[in-house]
Amino acid sequence: MSAAQIPPTPESRLEALQCHFTWDLDADMLKLARIRDKLEDIGTDELNCWLGHIQNLQGFIQYQLGSDQEARRFFGRAAEAFGRVRSVDRGPWLEVNYGNLAWLHHLQGEEEEREAFLSKVDGLMTEFPPPSPDELHPEVCAEKAWTLMKFSKDQRLQAADLFQKAIDVQPDRVEWRTSRVLALLTVYKHSDQSLDPDFLQEMRLATENDPEDRYLAVHYLEQRAKSGEHVEDEVLELGGKMSANPVGSYGGMKALIWLFIKYISVDEAVNLMEETLRTHPDERYLKSCAALCYKWKIIFVKDGRPTQAVFDRAIALYKEVIELYPDSSVVKVDLAKIYAKSRGGLEEAEKIYRQLLEAELQPADQQMIYNNYANFLFHDLGERDASIRYHEKTVEIPNPSFFREKSVKALERIKQRSRRF
Repeated sequence: MSAAQIPPTPESRLEALQCHFTWDLDADMLKLARIRDKLEDIGTDELNCWLGHIQNLQGFIQYQLGSDQEARRFFGRAAEAFGRVRSVDRGPWLEVNYGNLAWLHHLQGEEEEREAFLSKVDGLMTEFPPPSPDELHPEVCAEKAWTLMKFSKDQRLQAADLFQKAIDVQPDRVEWRTSRVLALLTVYKHSDQSLDPDFLQEMRLATENDPEDRYLAVHYLEQRAKSGEHVEDEVLELGGKMSANPVGSYGGMKALIWLFIKYISVDEAVNLMEETLRTHPDERYLKSCAALCYKWKIIFVKDGRPTQAVFDRAIALYKEVIELYPDSSVVKVDLAKIYAKSRGGLEEAEKIYRQLLEAELQPADQQMIYNNYANFLFHDLGERDASIRYHEKTVEIPNPSFFREKSVKALERIKQRSRRF
């Protein structure tokens, strides 16, 4: 029998599927837990066009975290969500979902169910073929792009390219254009430079075509402000709309409060979040936003010192947020920073840092903690030599990151000061 006549094995058919199990979505358990939390914070608004994609990715993450039943439940909910959003029970958007279910049944040793979903995938691809044999269907292309955006910052340029391929086939999909712009925007996230005029024009068009996407609206306002425009009135107006209807993390609240701090005032940002929490007291994402506001109010204070009431509120919020996001090292470091600034809080800050230093963490988290602890040692405890050691520990970890660069610059400054004396 020739190679062409050898029937494909179940394993080879599974490997050929386009789904989360074949997209090389590698991550440690801590990162998986964080992605799970971020997906939960998006919310479950029935009108969210990405609801099916959210449930699909949650199903994959639940399986990776060891919860087969939760994975099965999320994959089932994904199929239902696609049906509600598309108002049609069957379509090419189910290819990834059926692929995920084929893999799940295979991994659980359920051969009959695996074969049933492999057949369903074959049927979909026959009924809704891709543009060419070597291309993905635009629906699959867009779901892969959206997944890469959520899974890895390093893959967002690849995600933007995949969105563009989907748009080339179906140019009327507004949400794909919006997501492509947001994927590209991450390149400028930590830059004070204004955008390339052509890309700013692309953002403007995306905002006009997708006026309900507040996340995009916030970032467009930010880029216009960087270009020198006065956007204060629009920031305040958008703040009022978001406070009344925050709609999860996709509403852009965290990005909006940063605009408040930069272009209005930190006190107005705090007032906005307190008002929003009064009407939505059980939203954990909003509590995390409010905690951030108080952190920035304490750290960025220019005149005098925040009142003890401000410190008390910040500490209480952060303790709540840590309970809500137990896998986040970032919120624990934020609480340590607040304790370090509060009266008599150095011991509590040191305690938090010590607990984090003793935890088993991935390189990026280690760098973040080492860098912040080095700053704490230098600025709050006056322990210069110990601070240098932790900056060096940050740099020794061979992982390119924002915090590694900060420690490199800190060590360079220390060397320059040493040469002067």
